[in-house]
Amino acid sequence: MRGERFIKSLNDGRTVWLGGNKVTHLDTHPAFRGTLLTIRNLFDTLDDPQLRDQVGYRIKGREAYAHSSFLVPYTPEQLAKRSQSFAFWSKQCNGMMSRLSDYARSFITGWYAARHELDRLEPGFAHKITAYYETARDNDLFLTTAIIDPQIDRSSGLDDNRIASRFLHVVKETSEGIVVRGAKMIATGAPYTHDFVIFSFLKLEQANRKHAHVLIVPANSAGLHIVCRQSYASDKAHDYPLSARYDEMDAVLFFDDVLIPWERVLMFGDADKVMALRANKTANALAFHQNVVRYVAKLEFITGVTFAVAEAIGVGGFLHIQEKLGELLTQIDTIKALVIASETQAQYDEHGVLVPELSYINTARNIGTKFYPRAVEILQQIGGGGFVQVPASIEDFYGTISELMSEYFEGAAVSAEKKVQLFKLAWDLVGSPLGSRHELYERFYAGDPVRGFANQYLTHDKESLTAPIWKLIKESAKRGAVNGS
Repeated sequence: MRGERFIKSLNDGRTVWLGGNKVTHLDTHPAFRGTLLTIRNLFDTLDDPQLRDQVGYRIKGREAYAHSSFLVPYTPEQLAKRSQSFAFWSKQCNGMMSRLSDYARSFITGWYAARHELDRLEPGFAHKITAYYETARDNDLFLTTAIIDPQIDRSSGLDDNRIASRFLHVVKETSEGIVVRGAKMIATGAPYTHDFVIFSFLKLEQANRKHAHVLIVPANSAGLHIVCRQSYASDKAHDYPLSARYDEMDAVLFFDDVLIPWERVLMFGDADKVMALRANKTANALAFHQNVVRYVAKLEFITGVTFAVAEAIGVGGFLHIQEKLGELLTQIDTIKALVIASETQAQYDEHGVLVPELSYINTARNIGTKFYPRAVEILQQIGGGGFVQVPASIEDFYGTISELMSEYFEGAAVSAEKKVQLFKLAWDLVGSPLGSRHELYERFYAGDPVRGFANQYLTHDKESLTAPIWKLIKESAKRGAVNGS
């Protein structure tokens, strides 16, 4: 099965650090065991005859199936199939795992789809991306991105040598490839990815040649150190049902003179070309489309938990509670509508690829930075003091005071044990380290939210909105002159 092959493939000599210790067996380590089981089960859906058509597609001319994140959409049906696959995997993990490889895979698919356009920008690009796309597709490679530079001094830029020397840069060019040194953050899913898709989030200038690159870096590269944050995983699934399954882990990458072979160097040395690749509409739309489809599943999940809490404690009849629950439904419908709009108003690019309308996707990503934190706040407000009255463990129901537990923890519509289980689940969303990480993630995963809204303004066709205003003023002035007013 694919899932088992995926697990075994991680024993490839990669260097993963957690708490100052090198991790040697990811699959049995408590920080990764639960998450890898989740991913393994998701990979196995491509081998299940009853599920694989919901997740994947048959590769043309072959019997093999690939995940639909690798499907280049030339028809509305193919675009819908991509969306279906994102939704299926997201619902399987309640939207709580945002980097299930389908995001980074979509970047590769987008670059592959636009390969002829990009080859005019960088001769040889089409050959490199085609070879890698086919390798990743045919071998079920798990991919993730690492595009943010280390948070050292945000008031300084690449003109400051202490910053430039720590941001990922090329230190040597050889016949085999380029040697890079520096760091990247935040690589979500880093310990169990096969390859990292690396580029810069900075606005690069031509003088920044050493920092201008787009790379695909194997996770087991010599000199590459994957330094994990504190684990939020738990081995107590009955008390922390989300933390036990969905801690996808984030890491900082240290590149200690890592050799990147030329076939994995998609671009290097020209800031304008790198910026043009980064702005490629086909790739961005295909990748960001996955973001918002996944987000629907997450909003549906937290809304379902909040509804269940309201019912369990008997507050659903109060008007102010109904208002809050209704607000959660408007969040879901808003993001769903934007997904639908992006798909139904998709446009063909110059190569016949059906590209989701990026303006709706960007709107969903921007307002999403406010939606999820607000959803968490509503869950906190409705659960109230119930979150801090929950006993330390579900196991307390099986001890000497089990009868008292059952009497005093009873809910309005559920048994005491079910109510405590529900509040444990809700706490894992609003109060646990994993829950706090998710609120932070949804605020910032798309970049600076202020800049996100500003970019929508800067890139919008503003004249289409202002022209009718000036036309009305001009017509009013003429009418006033005719009437002598």
